[in-house]
Amino acid sequence: MDNKRLFSIILVVFIDLLGYSLILPLLPYYAQTFNANQAVTGLLLASYSIMQLIGAPILGRLSDRFGRRPILLLSLLGTFIGFLMMGFAATLWVLFASRMLDGLTGGNFSVTQAYISDVTDEKDRSKALGMTGAAFGLGFIIGPVAGGLLGQWNPALPAFVAAAISLINLVLVYAWLPESLTAEKRAHMSEKQPSVTLDALLVALRRPFIGSLFITGFFFGLAFVILQSIFSLHALVKFNLTSFQTGLVLTYVGILSVIMQGFLVGRLTSRFREDALILVSAVMLGVGLLGWGLAPNIIWIYVSITPIALFGGLLGTLLSSTLTKSVAPHEIGGILGLFASVDGSTRIIAPIFGGILLQQVGAWAPGVFASIIMAGVVIFILATIYNRPIFAMMRENAALPDSAAD
Repeated sequence: MDNKRLFSIILVVFIDLLGYSLILPLLPYYAQTFNANQAVTGLLLASYSIMQLIGAPILGRLSDRFGRRPILLLSLLGTFIGFLMMGFAATLWVLFASRMLDGLTGGNFSVTQAYISDVTDEKDRSKALGMTGAAFGLGFIIGPVAGGLLGQWNPALPAFVAAAISLINLVLVYAWLPESLTAEKRAHMSEKQPSVTLDALLVALRRPFIGSLFITGFFFGLAFVILQSIFSLHALVKFNLTSFQTGLVLTYVGILSVIMQGFLVGRLTSRFREDALILVSAVMLGVGLLGWGLAPNIIWIYVSITPIALFGGLLGTLLSSTLTKSVAPHEIGGILGLFASVDGSTRIIAPIFGGILLQQVGAWAPGVFASIIMAGVVIFILATIYNRPIFAMMRENAALPDSAAD
């Protein structure tokens, strides 16, 4: 494991998420200044992911061909411009445009995961990806509270601060982050590289183990994103929390994420089978989501959010890590891009559907519905993943001829 490069990319991820999390608790409140109702706010939250659905697999494939570093630079430039547009937005359509631009160019997590795969071996990969998740958690510890405080002065101020952070990140990547793919590796990958098409996704889904991971990831993402995207609005509607109070809850989520992904993922994966961890994570996530939906007060919100933060992060890390071990090296960026695209599709559906449930059914409905989804995920994991010869299937998939990925 290349510790210097790993530290560099983790720092990039931390700074990137710090900028993103600054605006996260403020966005629903900011949208209200443009007279957006709950359904329109849900659509605004989804607009980022609509564009990420398009951009993520393209960025992943381009990073396989041209290198991780230039694609990260392009992505961060788009994020910087998007935050500037948000800060200067005078109309709702400009606010939408800012989120769509950031979604198209800013869906770079698949590229950072591919970078980590380049500089780690399979034994250390889950731990390294967990450390990246911990960087996400640290961003959530600092960003939401800072964004809540800044937003009390001016709703647009967090967007300008996020733009400044993105610019700093852009400079750091340009000056400090080395390329993880040699020119020879990129040339080799270009010869074998699959196309970025719907057919490529369908082919991936037909591959035995990869298809199961994609389907699990989709429904896990759908349930998890209902919470992520609707939580601020849910807290406002049901408990009348301020943006600062919501930021405190998200900070608590960040602390738990750091504990799990920064310190526990490596220990857990070294002691327990990954299929068992995937199953337990899905069960605990479902329990937490049900508790969130039925929580009678803010104390129970903190109780229910605990297993969600711990096991949601663990499950996401395990799915990504297992995917990177299941394909040939020239497919890693592309397959992670497709996986990010699948995740992006949940971020289109979940905010819209969650907003409708919240507005038309009740504050309890998003959490209860998400827990029902996770019950189905648990059954699917038992049928397709748990107690299967996982690593043998990984080797089988990785050994498939190159044409199988075209």
